[in-house]
Amino acid sequence: MASFRYLAVNAQGKTTRGVIESDSARQARQALREQGLFPREVSAEAVAADSGSAARPARWAMSAPRLGPEQKALFTRQLATLVHAGLPLESALETLSRQAETAKQRQLIALVRARVREGHSLADSLSAYPQTFDRLYVSLAAAGEKAGCLDQVMLRLADYLETSHQQRQKARMALVYPLMLTLVSIAIIIALMTFVVPRIVSQFEHAGQTLPAITRGLIWVSDSLRDWGVLLTGVVVLLALLVIFLLRQESWRLRWHRQILNLPWLGRSARALNTARLARTLAILNASGIPLLEALQVARRTLTNDFLRCRTQQVVDQVREGVSLHRALDKVGVFPPMMVYMVASGEASGELDQMLMRVADLQDSEFQQKVDTGLSLFEPVMILFMGGVVLTIVLAILLPIMQLNDVLSL
Repeated sequence: MASFRYLAVNAQGKTTRGVIESDSARQARQALREQGLFPREVSAEAVAADSGSAARPARWAMSAPRLGPEQKALFTRQLATLVHAGLPLESALETLSRQAETAKQRQLIALVRARVREGHSLADSLSAYPQTFDRLYVSLAAAGEKAGCLDQVMLRLADYLETSHQQRQKARMALVYPLMLTLVSIAIIIALMTFVVPRIVSQFEHAGQTLPAITRGLIWVSDSLRDWGVLLTGVVVLLALLVIFLLRQESWRLRWHRQILNLPWLGRSARALNTARLARTLAILNASGIPLLEALQVARRTLTNDFLRCRTQQVVDQVREGVSLHRALDKVGVFPPMMVYMVASGEASGELDQMLMRVADLQDSEFQQKVDTGLSLFEPVMILFMGGVVLTIVLAILLPIMQLNDVLSL
């Protein structure tokens, strides 16, 4: 079976490029048609070994599709399983290419397999596509190939990818759910104040009676939203754009990430999430035989908080000067003391990777606990807030009616 590079058009008229595995150009065209693509060019010269073969994949890396977190974890676990079963690397990649669920997955795996067929190592083949395979992935693949335990390393990497994906999902849930609930609540309040309340309260204005203070306040809020709503929306949008612009600046983003760590609930959650990610990455790299200094440099890139990332760079610098890892972590003073103690124990006993993995598990548990606690408290708080708003509106409407009834009874 050969590799063919193709240029095709999809059903939406968009041009797409890639590599497909097939026995002949004719079968390659037929396979593309079955995928809903209309081939324009199919050439077997794309993977021919020549003096320029090493450079060509780099040009195609920009157009290569990316794998999502779940797809990449599944690919990693399947590759580890096939390699453990004794299949040669090229055959394992061919098998994964055939059973890929989407054309994008087949294309990317075929690109990697083409480089392996040209004589490149798996790590070199993966490094040509950095949008999918980051430095951590490539470093672990290289360590596994060098140590002759690629299957074991890839299994650890698959576990790491799955855990990281779960962490990201939990973090998004911790932020997205409260945000969406807040936006919906605000939208309901605005709808009530701009459409419902004015029609009801306007009936009292014609009665010529003095309205209660709460009703006058409700009318003022309603009139302000109708008269200045567009301007207020524009101001909010401009403020949001300003915040986005400032956070793109490294200095402002660093200050903001530092302030996040000082917040009561969000700070503990962010610290636990990043500590777990750092500890788990270091554990996997250390267990795979990668030197500590290099492992720290790779693990530093996985942190999402820029302030913690800068402090981790200080840890890297101190370790480079000969300071032990636990002393370097203790000096920067941003990671939990429990992590420092367990790292010190691991360095003393020669079980650093196991201790780091325990740290990661403990921090993951703390992060999950913080998320669950925050979400469980947010819901009743939002219900109370909405209940208070509705109660205020009801009182503002009922009090004038009660006053009018008193006047009529007299």
